[in-house]
Amino acid sequence: MTEHGTALETLLAYHDAWSGGDFDAAMTHVADDVVCDAPAGRFQGADAFQGFMAPFAAMVTRYERLAAFGDDRIAVIVYDTDTRAVDGAPGAEVVTVAAGRIRTMRIIFDRLPFEEARRAAAAQRA
Repeated sequence: MTEHGTALETLLAYHDAWSGGDFDAAMTHVADDVVCDAPAGRFQGADAFQGFMAPFAAMVTRYERLAAFGDDRIAVIVYDTDTRAVDGAPGAEVVTVAAGRIRTMRIIFDRLPFEEARRAAAAQRA
């Protein structure tokens, strides 16, 4: 399901860029003063946001958009990814957009599969 609006178009362009392997292009859709709330904490400013998201984007091996909708100010996307660490890592984001750039982002995902993968890797090294 996809409904269109300015915020949705911005969010989809951001996702198309990072899921296509171009995080620099994705960042052109993000405001310099973006505020991102994620399970790992709050990231304020484009540099902090990029430091948080770029490593995740780089480890994605499969991306599938499940749903997206929005209007001129708010958009939501639900997606599933496989990463080098785990298969089946679904996520959801709600963003606000102003002047064509993402101003706020709230990311929702389950951290447990990533923690389990870290534990398994640590156990193999021990």
